[in-house]
Amino acid sequence: MNADPFAGAWRLVEGSFVRNDGKVVHPVGPRAAGQLLYDGRGHMNGQMMGLDRPAFASGNRLRGTDAEVRAAFEGYIAYWGRYSIDAAAGTVTHHVEGSLSPEWVGTDQVRHFAFDGDRLTLRTDPIPSGDGLHYVGTLIWERVPDA
Repeated sequence: MNADPFAGAWRLVEGSFVRNDGKVVHPVGPRAAGQLLYDGRGHMNGQMMGLDRPAFASGNRLRGTDAEVRAAFEGYIAYWGRYSIDAAAGTVTHHVEGSLSPEWVGTDQVRHFAFDGDRLTLRTDPIPSGDGLHYVGTLIWERVPDA
């Protein structure tokens, strides 16, 4: 048995970000899907996408219009790297090595965690929204059963 409670595959159940003014924001849209993988040896990757992203009219991602490319980018979050757990603090830190968003490469993304059966809740610290407000993201993941 693996002693790492994170090890395995997780699918997104629910995700939202709540600003300190009460506004709820969905980073990739209100309908989202995602997968989070921890290998139990310190490697992880996470992806989340909006289910309502339109396909490129050309059928070719290299020939998308500026608007199509922007919608595809804004509707997808993806990164990979290593992870470390601080059980005493109740945090898991994703040490980002590669990301769709270049500004995340080389950063540490700290998440507060809670387990409830086969569910894992990850919560961010307050993130500035750029307009004097901040928001806290909460993502709920469900363990994918072994095949």
